[in-house]
Amino acid sequence: MRDDILSILKSKATGFSKGQRRIADYITEYYDKAAFMTASRLGKTVNVSESTVVRFAMELGYDGYPSMQKAMQEMVLNRLTSVQRIGVTNDRLGDQDVVSMVLHGDMEKLRQTNDTVSRENFRNAVDAILRAKRIFVLGVRSAAALANFMGYYLNYMFDNVHVVTTSGGSEMFEKLVNIEAGDVVIAFSFPRYSTATVKGVQYCRSVGASVVGLTNSNLSPLAQHSDHILVAKSDMVSLVDSLVAPLSLVNALLVALASGREEILAKNFDTLERVWEEYKVYDTQEVEV
Repeated sequence: MRDDILSILKSKATGFSKGQRRIADYITEYYDKAAFMTASRLGKTVNVSESTVVRFAMELGYDGYPSMQKAMQEMVLNRLTSVQRIGVTNDRLGDQDVVSMVLHGDMEKLRQTNDTVSRENFRNAVDAILRAKRIFVLGVRSAAALANFMGYYLNYMFDNVHVVTTSGGSEMFEKLVNIEAGDVVIAFSFPRYSTATVKGVQYCRSVGASVVGLTNSNLSPLAQHSDHILVAKSDMVSLVDSLVAPLSLVNALLVALASGREEILAKNFDTLERVWEEYKVYDTQEVEV
């Protein structure tokens, strides 16, 4: 696992020129702001040229400034407090339209996820879930929404689904204590990463269960303890964790699983439709458009 940029800056500090020292000092003290600056803006802020910033990034071992900026942003996602998130978002927003900023950001994360998610890992994850004796879906804090959504639909396809959304250590392990080899855990973790989720999957793997990890990076804490890693890009929008791309990947998993359980699913829904109709579960009156 590569060191984060602050560790790299510290290790190379003795070789910096005066200009490079100003860049390094600013990033170290204001990484939450530097992560979202262009090379030109960062250069102006510390009174060096844009080309100096670009060369600095390359001397740190990055392909260029965009690679260094990406490293800063990934670090920021995990390090920022809630108060710092609000400040960063206000800086990024400026006079922009909030709706456009958020929607365009989500569309970009969807594009990145489509381009980078491993189809092989996806197929292997689907196969592991279809073969599982029992399925445990684990997600806490904001990721609990993803776990509950997935668990809702999995219950239509499988008989033995358990959704675990508690973040309390003792209560989580009480729900996972009977897990064993042959079971599969579908776990969600996005910045800021929950230590409870990582501890939970560590225990599950220690007793022989397989882990399908949905996270934002192959270097995330969850990825290090997963048998099948599915990467979906997430973003930080003030206090709100943008989980549009992760939810879309969950949808893809559910569609693939439904295809693999087609006969059972058709039988279950045939019965359910009759029950829903008899007990008027859904409003069937037509609505004028």
